[in-house]
Amino acid sequence: MAKHALLPIPDAINPFKVRKQRLMNFNPVTATTTRRPVDHVRITVFEYSADVVHEEVMEKVSDCFRFFKTDCIKWINVDGIRREEVEAICKNYNVHFLLMEDILSEGQRAKMDEIGDNLFCLLPMMYFQPESSTVNQEQVSLVLGKNVVISFQDDPDRDVFNPIRDRLRTGGTKLRTSGADYLFYSLLDVIVDNYFQVMDNLGERIEVLEEIIPRQPTNRTLARINFLRKEMLIFKRGIAPVREVLGGILKTENSLIEENTEKYFKDVYDHIVQAVDMAESYRDLVMNLQELYHAQMNQKLNEVMKVLAVVTTLMAPLTVITGIYGMNFEHMPELKTPYGYFVVLSIMLVMFIGMIIIFRKRGWF
Repeated sequence: MAKHALLPIPDAINPFKVRKQRLMNFNPVTATTTRRPVDHVRITVFEYSADVVHEEVMEKVSDCFRFFKTDCIKWINVDGIRREEVEAICKNYNVHFLLMEDILSEGQRAKMDEIGDNLFCLLPMMYFQPESSTVNQEQVSLVLGKNVVISFQDDPDRDVFNPIRDRLRTGGTKLRTSGADYLFYSLLDVIVDNYFQVMDNLGERIEVLEEIIPRQPTNRTLARINFLRKEMLIFKRGIAPVREVLGGILKTENSLIEENTEKYFKDVYDHIVQAVDMAESYRDLVMNLQELYHAQMNQKLNEVMKVLAVVTTLMAPLTVITGIYGMNFEHMPELKTPYGYFVVLSIMLVMFIGMIIIFRKRGWF
């Protein structure tokens, strides 16, 4: 029973309202969606080298401009997207106008660009909501420059970068002793690794349904299957283009990525290929669940039809007998027999029991 609680029915917390709202905000001309207003923007800066690390939360966007000319590696993380802050940071750190427009646009397909002195990646950060069993995604933009990485996130209240922060606070780690390209790789790596956690949660829901379907092939179960199939489709559509993004990074000859860091990007590429393949396999499993459901329903229908057929067959000869003696002919000798009624009932009972025994021996029910 506890396992079934892992898969709440969509009616309780209706995620389709969220999907509907996103469709209402969709702009078919620009192929993007209208960005939702953000109440606050939080900017954090990590400035570090092998020996020291400085972490600071900026009270206003201009506070992070003083790090522009320092020689240390810098990670500027912007939680919450507003045009004012994005334009100011991009202008100060020489991020091209086209890249700035990509950062400000929502609902874009994962992409990678090289414009000016920057290497740019845009990709989804995936989350799984256990309460509603939905897959949510957040657009993340990463800009790699000389000695700086700038990350822009839609949601100011969550991300998957805490392992990166912990490694930066710890002295002697590979991250602390490497350049900005290694930080860029680390951010990509933790985003891709989180895809597997989302798939693990989806896999648990698939396992639960595999147990439920043979016992409860109901319309409610079918609703669960269809809901899970749509979430798998959302997940796969989100992560599939990331493979092209990482493939483009591997092919680039940009001087911002050092030769000794290329092998790490190859490792992330292998992970995203594995994630896409697993997502496709999970999608096939969900389709198999639909087939299993229909097979169970057909089997259930066949059981009902078999029972009805047996009952009909058992009653057929009895109906014939009662039909014969229900005819209104005057000259029927059996009608005058004193014990005829009991004899006919006995014959009918013997036939009924005998047919049941024959059917049981043949395994018909």
